[in-house]
Amino acid sequence: MGNSALTEAVYYILLSLVEPMHGYGIMQNVEQLSGGRVKLAAGTLYGAINTLLEKGWIVALPENNILKEKGSRKKEYLITDRGKEMLRCEIQRLRELLENGNRILEQ
Repeated sequence: MGNSALTEAVYYILLSLVEPMHGYGIMQNVEQLSGGRVKLAAGTLYGAINTLLEKGWIVALPENNILKEKGSRKKEYLITDRGKEMLRCEIQRLRELLENGNRILEQ
């Protein structure tokens, strides 16, 4: 399904969107998942969201989503099956990098 590496930001955005989430929630979740190491600026986040929408890796949920607070205008996003497959491919790529690095350094 393609073997290009995901950026760390995209990796964490996709992981965040296993559950429906709006932009600010994604920013907070990415920072939490990375232990504060990865902090997304709004411009970076929404640029990545637009790219992920175009690739079909995430979808924007309908405005009348039941999970939304009444009166909230926040758009929520969710990962697609294609996005999950990209995450699985990236995890496999990272596992290979780690295994090769450990094997060579432990010689």
